[in-house]
Amino acid sequence: MKDKMNIYYDDEGDFLEIQIGELTPSYYEEISDGVFERIDEKTRKVKGFAVFSFRKRLAGKKNINVRLPVKVQLSS
Repeated sequence: MKDKMNIYYDDEGDFLEIQIGELTPSYYEEISDGVFERIDEKTRKVKGFAVFSFRKRLAGKKNINVRLPVKVQLSS
């Protein structure tokens, strides 16, 4: 089975979440101001990211670059 990536944006809360693979019991760890990694409790692998104030970070920009200190490889 191939890993899938789900992207969810809450317009009212201005919150972006990216989930990688199947949902598993996980916890969040803040990696920069308002940017979090979702980490699998069992494997300790990164399973996603969450960004608070996403639209605010875009203010006046056409593109946004959020530097994440990890590399993610999607494979089956």
